[in-house]
Amino acid sequence: MSRCSLFSLSTLFWDAYLKGDSDAKSKLQSEAARGEAGLVEGDIWEWKWGKESRNGANCAIWRLKPDSAMKLGLIAAGILITQSVSAMDWPNWRGPNFDGKSTESIPDTLPDELPILWTTEVGTGFSSFSVANGRVFTMGNTNDRDRVWCLDAKTGKVIWQHDYDCALDPLYYEGGPGSTPTVQCGSVFTLSKKGHAFRLDEKTGEVIWSRNLVEDHDLKLPEWSFAGSAFIDEDRVLFSAGRQGIALSRKTGKTLWLHDSDTAGYATIVPYPNQKTPQGFLYFSAKSLMSLDPSDGRILWEHSSKSSRDVNAADPIVVDRDIVVSSSSGTERLRLVDGSAPEVVWKQHDLRWYFNPGVLIGDHLYSLHGTTHRPTELTCTEVKTGDTVWAEEGFGSGGLIAAGENIIVFDLGTLCIFPAGSTGFLPRLKQKILEGKCWTAPVLSHGIVYCRNAEGKVAAVSLSAD
Repeated sequence: MSRCSLFSLSTLFWDAYLKGDSDAKSKLQSEAARGEAGLVEGDIWEWKWGKESRNGANCAIWRLKPDSAMKLGLIAAGILITQSVSAMDWPNWRGPNFDGKSTESIPDTLPDELPILWTTEVGTGFSSFSVANGRVFTMGNTNDRDRVWCLDAKTGKVIWQHDYDCALDPLYYEGGPGSTPTVQCGSVFTLSKKGHAFRLDEKTGEVIWSRNLVEDHDLKLPEWSFAGSAFIDEDRVLFSAGRQGIALSRKTGKTLWLHDSDTAGYATIVPYPNQKTPQGFLYFSAKSLMSLDPSDGRILWEHSSKSSRDVNAADPIVVDRDIVVSSSSGTERLRLVDGSAPEVVWKQHDLRWYFNPGVLIGDHLYSLHGTTHRPTELTCTEVKTGDTVWAEEGFGSGGLIAAGENIIVFDLGTLCIFPAGSTGFLPRLKQKILEGKCWTAPVLSHGIVYCRNAEGKVAAVSLSAD
């Protein structure tokens, strides 16, 4: 039986411990001993095992129990979604908890220069990486053909590739795909910038189903086309296409709901369980942030959030019951008081996430502030107040993730690792890895950091000198 990793909430006391329910705890321990409770003890989540009909993979569908949402008030980021991957895998955009945080930690001692294990070329684009079951997945474009790549994580050797016609569309930038493959229960889900949606077999790359969402539904493309990645919710695949998004059947690709074909934003859907809908989601659309019910796509609430040329691209971050949302227009912390439209807790005009969202560690947000045509800084922000704690100049529009108490930044071709803290920017490592434009967020999985540039050169960098 393959082990399924959990997309856990960041700070939960498990129900068995909160209630002191010894029977529940014993049951969970028994399930864990059989390998069927994944990595969790607690009955906040209900789960069920099922066999993927196509490839026989065993998968666990995890979901928050409605009464647990009530008991815990509202929870930090994440809802548990099916994945046949290990705890150190990074199976989707923004990682196993959808928050840019790795479950791994950075070694206490780093060499003066990290070894580059391998490099390869994948074609033009800004797709990041998903890592699952010893394989790395990404996308690129060559000669107006998109290609989905499956590479060996340790060697970079090509295992399979799937290509199809899709325009490069280099509008004021290099062009190419901006979304990241999503790996779930033996399948890989992708979306091109022009609306080509695929479910591919993880092992072989064989097409299980495909759709052209623009042709099928006459969807209006945003100025730089689609960039959000697939989000899997039980038997639904959610895409950031259309003003309210679109849901397809995971098994067949059939459209389950679509309410509006107008312009989408560029961010990926984020889990946001709440008292009304324990399996709710956040969708940062072209002109607003909205909370959606995934079962039918209806809007639970909507908050206006307009930015220059509708570039709402950075995923919102869930902070306890609150939401931090940012664009070129500034950053807001929002709070739901009675389940209706949120109220603004603070607004910081001097904090702008243009492409990539920040990460939250403790009481501070770490992010790259600025746009492609304005000076950019690496910043530390007090999440309670929105005040800037410190800012470091000399950065571009790259991306960052967190690993334990450390931040990993890949920007301007340089890999930088520094400890989180309010005292300032104190890098443990600064190493040039690639040349050219580097807007894509790095990924850490099994001790390897994966980086790429716009031209499509990929570098796999080991955190160990061995």
